[in-house]
Amino acid sequence: MLQSKRKWIVEQETNENIERLSKELQISEVTARLLWNRGITSAEEALKFLHTEISQLHDPFLMDGMETAVNRIKEAVSNNEKVLVFGDYDADGVSSTSIMIFLLKELKAEFGWYIPNRFTEGYGPNIPAFEKAKEEGVSLVITVDTGIAAVKEIAAAKELGIDVIVTDHHEPPPELPEAYCIINPKKPGCPYPFKELAGVGVAFKLAHALLGRLPEEWLDIVAIGTISDLVPLIDENRVLATYGLRQLTSSSKPGIQALKKLCGVDGQVMEADNVGFAFGPRLNAAGRLDSADPAVHLLTTSNAEEAEEWAEVIDDLNKERQEIVSEMTKEAVEEVERAYPPESNSVLIIAKEGWNPGVIGIVASRLTERFYRPVIVMAIDPEKGEAKGSARSIKGFDMFKNLSKNRDILPHFGGHPMAAGLTMKVEDIEDLRARLISQANEEMSEEDFIPVTSVDMIVPLEQATLAVIEEMKQLEPYGIANPKPKIMLEDVDLKSAKKIGSNQNHLKMLFGKENYQLEGVGFHLGYLCEEVESGTKVSAVGELSINEWNGYRKPQFFLEDLAVREWQLFDRRREKKPTELLKTLPSDKTIGVAFERETVEVFGREVLDLDIIHVSEIDVLPQKEKETYIVMVDLPKTMEEFSKALKHLKQIERVYLLFKDHGGFFFETRLTRDHFKWFYGFLKKQGTFDLKKHGELLAKKKGWSSSTVSLMAKVFSELDFVTINNGLITVQDAPAKRDLKDSPTYRSYEERTRVEQELLYASYKELKNQVSLYIGEQDNKEKVEHGF
Repeated sequence: MLQSKRKWIVEQETNENIERLSKELQISEVTARLLWNRGITSAEEALKFLHTEISQLHDPFLMDGMETAVNRIKEAVSNNEKVLVFGDYDADGVSSTSIMIFLLKELKAEFGWYIPNRFTEGYGPNIPAFEKAKEEGVSLVITVDTGIAAVKEIAAAKELGIDVIVTDHHEPPPELPEAYCIINPKKPGCPYPFKELAGVGVAFKLAHALLGRLPEEWLDIVAIGTISDLVPLIDENRVLATYGLRQLTSSSKPGIQALKKLCGVDGQVMEADNVGFAFGPRLNAAGRLDSADPAVHLLTTSNAEEAEEWAEVIDDLNKERQEIVSEMTKEAVEEVERAYPPESNSVLIIAKEGWNPGVIGIVASRLTERFYRPVIVMAIDPEKGEAKGSARSIKGFDMFKNLSKNRDILPHFGGHPMAAGLTMKVEDIEDLRARLISQANEEMSEEDFIPVTSVDMIVPLEQATLAVIEEMKQLEPYGIANPKPKIMLEDVDLKSAKKIGSNQNHLKMLFGKENYQLEGVGFHLGYLCEEVESGTKVSAVGELSINEWNGYRKPQFFLEDLAVREWQLFDRRREKKPTELLKTLPSDKTIGVAFERETVEVFGREVLDLDIIHVSEIDVLPQKEKETYIVMVDLPKTMEEFSKALKHLKQIERVYLLFKDHGGFFFETRLTRDHFKWFYGFLKKQGTFDLKKHGELLAKKKGWSSSTVSLMAKVFSELDFVTINNGLITVQDAPAKRDLKDSPTYRSYEERTRVEQELLYASYKELKNQVSLYIGEQDNKEKVEHGF
């Protein structure tokens, strides 16, 4: 058996509608089920999803406040008013700011842009920034990706005589700011049909409305902000991301070209992963560690040389960010394990002085992944007595809703169900921890704290074809609400498994069932090579892909998790370093069984932490609480000894067969009754025979092993056919008729032969069948559910 890392929830209900969808669209049932799992249940919806068109974008004027905003901006442009774009410092905010820069340049407006410093100003609009803007003659501020919660700040701007147009996509608080107008699809009463736009999506809508045309040339920027901000990639976001990725692939913007070159994807077809794992982190790094300005300069510059310089700046910042995150994560993990063990803390709140507030969100995500708890990581400013926090949650705990219940100690916070940002007094941290833990305990059950992998479907190997995988690609781009399809291979044969990579830390596997095979690769899963044995039936969860090499294309499976539901046999009969193997096995669940007393002594001295017992002591051995690993260290003398060891232990998870120093004679002469018949006839003819003088010569003449003659002589002696005196064999006159099996030596020989045939020289399949008989399936019927 092998327990999976996470609990697998498989969407595998039988549904006739899926067959109908498959036939109507003339697609595979695999793709039809994937659509169904995403809530796309009709052919009309499916066609719209699979064949994304730019015409599917909604009219921007459906958004409440859009017409008011357009009129005010046009008025500002015609009157040569100074306009200020006020953005945010993440990738979405940077992208939103860039869209507004392109827009206002095209409108020939007099404008500037401003992104607050995370460290000195914090998140969102602030009064000092508005005061400075007033001094510089600004009369109109347009916020992008921020502002929905800036009640006090926008009131101050109004008093200064500045009109503020808020464009945002975050959850609106109970009290909205008294802005000139607010454009946010989530605003109460807004009739806009799609509520999940990113900040850059809202800014793009404003640009569309102002220009009176769809500015497709900016969709590359829109895709970066949309994908980076982890909004659901459905409906309009799917359209924006799809067309934006195409635009990214062919973009002529110097900043995009420099970014692609830096990330090593120049000349490639852009995918969502390129944005999510390469572009987004670098653009975010600028605002996390210093000012976000370099990221905006990169995206908006028209100079190629300048673009490369800005790209290098943000890449250096990203490398620095990675080092800081690594060290902070290490410290945070140690703090959790020392002071806030997850088993007694349903919500983890970790705060420390000296932590960089720009990367606490990443650290919070790492802790959530590791401990599977809602997490808030805070950076404490001792001078201000203030803590800035970033929250990440898990399924079943709405972070925004639960933080909302604590507004009395949270003067400033905002976000979504799965992520939020906040600022609070240091003295209130303990209170918030106690409250959130209490709220989580009321809302969540024990099962909610078990890490879960949602699996779309079980795919038979014969359906994992190039054609099906190509068809599945129509579901791209993947992201929130349209994740990469997770599929399960159920009870397939593990044909082979080996470590690969320069550090041998990756895993390559070959799965098979009947006449079908599929290669699998598990990155950073090389350790599983010691946990599974070729020939075992396994279940695996991962993603299907296409492996292309030198023009040859074939299906491939990216392994994420692995489970074995049956006991496993590990064939280590050729193990050269048995004691080293034994040292790697967990001592709390491993029992070594030896059939020779000398083996117990030798291995017991070399492997101190492991229980190695003689088979005669197994009856008094207490059962292990956990499933047991049993190791047969040497070869039994009889199959009865072998079965005794296996039948006593009821929860066998693994059987390791070493059979070290067996001293086998399988390849010696295989004695038959004809051998005994010839040798007895020979002795009768001779009358006497000197075994010491002539035994070896006789064996050599007959082509037998040297011990063959001695063994047969001993059998005849035990049957009273002959007498042996100091090596001289004398045939008895008229001995009683007896069967060879009456001889203890012959019976021992037969049993030893059987042991070697059935255990030492059998194939893996024969061996497993043999061991299965002795384990007894009645004691191992507890088949593990998916994900254990």
